[in-house]
Amino acid sequence: MPAKKTVKTTEAAETETKTVKKAAAKKTTAKKAAETKTAEAKAETKTVKKTAAKKTAETKAAAEEKAPAKKTAAKKTTTKKTAEKAPAKKTAAKKTTAKKAEPKPEVVKRTVKDYEDIINWKKGEAHAMDWLYIEINAGDLLTEVEAGVDNLSATCNAILNCMLEGDTFIVEPAEENKVSDTLTVRYYCDNLSEFRKKYFDR
Repeated sequence: MPAKKTVKTTEAAETETKTVKKAAAKKTTAKKAAETKTAEAKAETKTVKKTAAKKTAETKAAAEEKAPAKKTAAKKTTTKKTAEKAPAKKTAAKKTTAKKAEPKPEVVKRTVKDYEDIINWKKGEAHAMDWLYIEINAGDLLTEVEAGVDNLSATCNAILNCMLEGDTFIVEPAEENKVSDTLTVRYYCDNLSEFRKKYFDR
């Protein structure tokens, strides 16, 4: 009887050891599984970080490659714009020159009365300075008053109308109406009385 008990106890001990070993094996497998999971998770995070870094590097490189292309495109567009603007300026210049070519309004010529007033003013100025006489040439008077204007007949008629008794011709033109740029008259300015007779009765 006692031998059977020992056998039973040994069997029980064996079963206990088996269960303990099974439990230990389960624990070790659980630990191994946990360790492998953590290792896998770490490896995944590393790979994710690496791929993210690669992607950011690729996006930066792509952005840098695109940026110069945009700049060059902008330069090209600006040159195109300037090239398009240049002809417009040329056409505007042509238009302005065409406008300038329009006929100018006619110059208003001085009348005989205007020239008479100028000659009488010169005579009065000479009288105030106690000059005995002044000489007036038709061509010189015309250029002084209206340079470049063809108004010689009015100038000569005014010179003849302002001649008083005692005044003389320095240069008398051969023409009958005495219209010439060489017409020169000496006006005596010591006596400018209104009672002096005119040289020509017209």
